[in-house]
Amino acid sequence: MRVLVSVASKHGATAEIGEQIAEVLAAAGHEVVARAPADVADLDGIDAVVLGSAVYVGRWMAPARELVERLGKDLARRPVWLFSSGPVGDPPTPAEEPADGAAAAQTTGAVEHKVFAGRIDRTRLAFGERTIVRTLHIPDGDFRDREEIADWARSVARRLDASA
Repeated sequence: MRVLVSVASKHGATAEIGEQIAEVLAAAGHEVVARAPADVADLDGIDAVVLGSAVYVGRWMAPARELVERLGKDLARRPVWLFSSGPVGDPPTPAEEPADGAAAAQTTGAVEHKVFAGRIDRTRLAFGERTIVRTLHIPDGDFRDREEIADWARSVARRLDASA
């Protein structure tokens, strides 16, 4: 199957999750097309979609939200998996699912919406972002679980194989 993996990422951590998912899907024998959400004009030739977004202040990034708004009907005609990246700390907080992820799942009829822990690296943040992180006492660190991401991607690949 030809699978679009499209990820909205601001500082690269969520893009790395998307790259890992794409690698797992390709290793499972699927043709993977990786594009930023703003670069997805249509879904011609695409059999399935994995769409992810970094989450800031409980919201998906605008490019991912706009892709769902722009191509929602076409997305709903294909199997779609969504993921969000953002909670940090141990245990990861916030614990609740981002509202945009739930809305995107409803619009697309997503098979699943998975929330992964994220990464905070203050050296990559703009001044305003560092201020928010400091004010909210958000810890620095990489809280992503690479094995959890790979397991999820393998489950997507199995579902694609079953539907082929």
